[in-house]
Amino acid sequence: MSGSNPADEDVVAEHSPCVSKHVVVRAGRRLGALAARRRTPLTVVGTLLAVGVLVSVLAGRWGQFARAATGAPWWALTAAAALQTASLLARTEAWNVTVHAAGGTVGRRRLYRAAGVGYLGNIVNGEIGFAARIASLRRAAPRETPNAIVVAATEIPIVLMEVALATVFSFTLVAPLGLPWWTPLVGFCAVLAVVAGLARLARRHPSGWWKGLAALSEPRARTRVAIFVALAVCGQIARNWLMLYASGVHASVFDATAVLIAVAALGVLPIGPGTGTAAMVLILGSSGVAGVSAAGVLLTATGTAGALAYGGWAVADRLWMKRTDELRLRASRRILSVSHKSGEVWPAETSALAPIEN
Repeated sequence: MSGSNPADEDVVAEHSPCVSKHVVVRAGRRLGALAARRRTPLTVVGTLLAVGVLVSVLAGRWGQFARAATGAPWWALTAAAALQTASLLARTEAWNVTVHAAGGTVGRRRLYRAAGVGYLGNIVNGEIGFAARIASLRRAAPRETPNAIVVAATEIPIVLMEVALATVFSFTLVAPLGLPWWTPLVGFCAVLAVVAGLARLARRHPSGWWKGLAALSEPRARTRVAIFVALAVCGQIARNWLMLYASGVHASVFDATAVLIAVAALGVLPIGPGTGTAAMVLILGSSGVAGVSAAGVLLTATGTAGALAYGGWAVADRLWMKRTDELRLRASRRILSVSHKSGEVWPAETSALAPIEN
């Protein structure tokens, strides 16, 4: 056999980065799939552990817990569910801003429907809801939506704004958790530095997944995202306070804010729907375990109701638009059939009866 050809070696050298890149991508996908497979059993185990801890904490206090949970007025529960839906709508509008800043041209109605489907998944797990939101949007408008990696990156500006607000109000955790007084300042400065750094990188890299961060580099988009995220956070704080009030717990707006931050922090743990109750007990357990536990259960219930209302609208609207398109298509075919038999063509009528964008 003859020796190796230098030209062949050059070809191998040229393709080796691509091969390495593909290997890294495949390894990343395998790790992601492994984490997804383990996430479900971990969530089940975490939920059972959280329920077990709650049962042990409420031992001997079930009567107080039942009175606090069942004594909540109906108007408070309705208002809390409405606040949850309003918060989700505000966060969806922030997502609409980031997607369009990344080059998306999808209509608001389609994007809201995709978000509603995703928030249904959030009831079970945040990662499931996130994946469902992206998949639903890509399936509904593949041409008007950036690729999946860019759409996933559009969540980063929203999360950073939420973290920034959390660090601003994290002084509410200083006393309950015994943190140093300067912790909120350090956290807020760190978040600002991250936002500034990512905004600069987004301007330097206007292609690839960096496009998902375009909202950070555009002042108008950044301001709009901050406003809608602030509205969503305010709605959640009001809902926390309302559930504490309905359960007979005398808490301040700062206490409700501390609970919201705790819910966000505990949300990364696989404890499922028990996050609200765990956050209530962690922050306000000294005010009465039975009352704050009842407030946590009501918080989870009203949050689920609000997400179901939003997701229910999304599913119903999708079915309605699908049915409308089918009826219009049938009507268009009938007109074409009649015009073909009579030898006439009505382009205005047929184009008017074409399926509309949904």
